[in-house]
This record gives sequence, C-alpha cells and structure tokens, in this order.
Amino acid sequence: MTPPTITLSVGETALTLTERGTGRAVLLLHGGGGPASLSRLAHALSSQAHVQVPTHPGFGATPRPPHLDSIPRLAALYAELLTQRDLRDVVVIGFSMGGWIAAELALGTAAGRVGALVLVGAIGVDVPGEPVVDVLPLSPHALAELSFADPGAYVVDPALLPSAYRVMAQANASALAAYIASGLTDPGLATRLGSLQVPSLVVWGDQDRIVSPTFGRAYAAALPGARFELLAHCGHMPQIEQPARLLALIETFMEATQETRIAGHRPPSFNEVSN
Repeated sequence: MTPPTITLSVGETALTLTERGTGRAVLLLHGGGGPASLSRLAHALSSQAHVQVPTHPGFGATPRPPHLDSIPRLAALYAELLTQRDLRDVVVIGFSMGGWIAAELALGTAAGRVGALVLVGAIGVDVPGEPVVDVLPLSPHALAELSFADPGAYVVDPALLPSAYRVMAQANASALAAYIASGLTDPGLATRLGSLQVPSLVVWGDQDRIVSPTFGRAYAAALPGARFELLAHCGHMPQIEQPARLLALIETFMEATQETRIAGHRPPSFNEVSN
C-alpha cells in the first residue's frame, strides 16, 4: 500500500514527505534516484519504526526555492524539520547524496536530535586521488553499468517509459545538479566528523563504481567507533540490489542502539554493541 504524501511548511520551504509506521523515528534521505528508490526499505522498516521519507525539494518536480542550492542548506532544512516536529533519538539513514546530507545533519544545529547514523554509498567525504563519478552526463545504460553488480537486470530503455516518468527524471537531474554544483566532496568533512558522538554504521557495495568502497572506509575511519560493512556482489544501490541484507544490518543496528539508549549508557560505538 502506497503511504499518503503530505506537504509541510518548514520555514519558508514546502517540503513533501511520506510517513508510515509507529515507534522510533527514522529519517530516510534519498540520493539521485529519488524517494521511490527507498519505498521498499521504508515499507519494511515501518513495521517497527515511524519512517519518514522526504523528497528533496526539486526532485519529483516539487518546488525548489532558489536559495536551497547546496548540501549544507538541505541539511539545515532537515534540522528545522526535526526541531519543528520535536523528533528525538532519530535514526538518520542517508543514501549517496542523502548520506552526505545525513552527515551534515548530524553535525549541525539539530545534532542533539540525531540518535544514530547510517550511511549507504555516501558521497561527500574527500579521498585524495580517488574521484566520485559525476552521474549527470551518463546515459541510463552507462549509469546502470556503474551502479549495479548485475546491471543487465536493471537497465531500462527510457523510450519505453511513460512520458511522465521521463519528465520526473529530468526534474531529478536538474535538482541534483543544483545541490552538487559546488562539488561532489567536501575536503573538510572528514575532520569535522571526528567530533560526532553517535553510533554510526557505514554500508557499501563491493562493486560500487560510482563511489568506490574506498570512500566508505574513509567515512568509517572519520566517524568515531563506526562499523563498516561491505556487501558482496552489490553496487551503489544496496536498497535495490541487496535489500534483505541491507535491512538486516539496519535492523540489528537499530536494535542495538535502542537497547543501549534505554539502559542509559553513553552512546557506544556500533563495534561495542554488535560484538
């Protein structure tokens, strides 16, 4: 069942999101594939949590205010969302571009509301000599070749898709271009991540050719106590290519961090609570 879509006024921005389930708050932040790429995961997590999936303004042909033109400004928007809805101990899960947003959100003004952080194939952290692939110029076939361990199972000829889908894809590309106009990485991000004191899980596909596992290891090294998980035979979108394995990792992580929080202990590293 497709959850209802609502639109909230967050500051001066109209923000579209879906929400389902009850329990601990989970904020899912999508990448360039848009919120539809997270629908299966959102549904699975909603059996145990209150799952919210915002659409980054501009994606899905939603309005994007001109000032909303960078990853830090998107993170500030979601910080305002958490404050406005008075959400606490939030599990923030970010994918690709959404992973960078999640990291900035955990570092920003709503840091005290973030209870745990999950990064999946995230861009943002800088690895000298290791580029992130700019997906904007790529054809659908070229994008699939770099995104999936088994690209043949996911390539679709755009000419066979409904015109509405093509229009939405163009809107997504335009929004993505606006948010990453200043670059695909931030050289200072890794240093800033060293101050975070929330349990963190970093998940990567071993055949991610958009953002190689080197970036995942860099994120895990920068986040105090973070656990790094490499999924075999998986590309840039584990939520599509290896959904059951990704879900199991997230559920274990959420359970461990929830139990520790209820016990009143200090925020642990995931290595401590999972061994």
